Amino acid sequence: MRHQVCIIGGGPSGLLLCLLLRRAGIDAVVLEQRSRDYVLARIRAGVLEQGLVDILRAAGVGQRLDAEGFVHDGTLIVAHGQRVHIDFKALTGKSVTIYGQTEVTRDLYDALEAMGAPVLHEAEGVTIHGAKGDAPFVTFRHQGQDKRIDCDYIAGCDGFHGVSRRTIPERLRRQFEHVYPFGWLGILSHTAPLQHELVYAGHERGFALCSMRNAGLSRHYLQVPLTDRVEDWSDEAFWKELRRRLPPELAEQLATGPSIEKSIAPLRSFISEPMSWGRLFLAGDAAHIVPPTGAKGLNLAASDVWYLSQALIAQYQGDEAPLAGYSAQALARVWKASRFSWSMTRMLHSFPAEGAFLARMQGAEVEYLAGSVAAQTALAENYVGLPY
Repeated sequence: MRHQVCIIGGGPSGLLLCLLLRRAGIDAVVLEQRSRDYVLARIRAGVLEQGLVDILRAAGVGQRLDAEGFVHDGTLIVAHGQRVHIDFKALTGKSVTIYGQTEVTRDLYDALEAMGAPVLHEAEGVTIHGAKGDAPFVTFRHQGQDKRIDCDYIAGCDGFHGVSRRTIPERLRRQFEHVYPFGWLGILSHTAPLQHELVYAGHERGFALCSMRNAGLSRHYLQVPLTDRVEDWSDEAFWKELRRRLPPELAEQLATGPSIEKSIAPLRSFISEPMSWGRLFLAGDAAHIVPPTGAKGLNLAASDVWYLSQALIAQYQGDEAPLAGYSAQALARVWKASRFSWSMTRMLHSFPAEGAFLARMQGAEVEYLAGSVAAQTALAENYVGLPY
């Protein structure tokens, strides 16, 4: 088989890249090691920056997003005795949209299927060959047969544990990582959201987040030690602890019910440089991971995909400069978004091992935020998304 671009990874970033390239007349194929049902069963974040919303609309998959998404013009931060409403719309003129990553993926699948774009699921043993040369190709096993795709370029959208980043020689990779000493315990429940906007809560017992998927589906999180297991937390224990970390007036409003999904995710910040090697280009979690506090994971993947799609389109039109500059351009935004996610995590989580000084500094930070329009504007600008 031959395609112009071979995309490894069929999550939202790989599917979106394929759709953007196909809309531009570039022959792209997607390889995904899991089944379509498995991909659609993954529960992920759903806070979309305005930039991602605009990309989805431009790609022709904004109809259901516009009909079912919830536009949020702000968010509420309650911590260290302060209650701070960050008004995104007033401060920046922009908003964010709540629309589940699963729904984004479903819309992308439907659009690709409608145009007959090849998405090969359960592709096993994917291996990248010749990425540094002029004739790269990918081998894999699919439907019981060994297969090969020859291509011009390879896009690695296969996540943190995928093969793409590891294909770049270790001596050429510079990796930066910070592992946080806690995780997030999250539950999904058929309950009404606490507020019409997200609520971030900082508490001496640990961080909490009250989020949502839609008017009848809520997603809530608690900071927990890395030693905790899902089995340690009954639904009753979760709701009791969440109420303890919220101000009394919000705790009284909290709707509770049986969980339909429960998991614990560790938090880390990770960036690998460069994001390209020869004719191999990384995007999304293959190159970087951010803690979910700033809601940047999917949004950073989207900006990578936008830069890469535009660079590949320019390349086929005879302009080589954008593709040569892709890694530097993407990393500049990655580092800024990672800084924001790190700063939000440091401000709102409990770090008992670091002592009382940090706790007092966090209190001072939130108090400053409450009294400074400039600080609120800086937070809002980063939350709704820095320009592409």
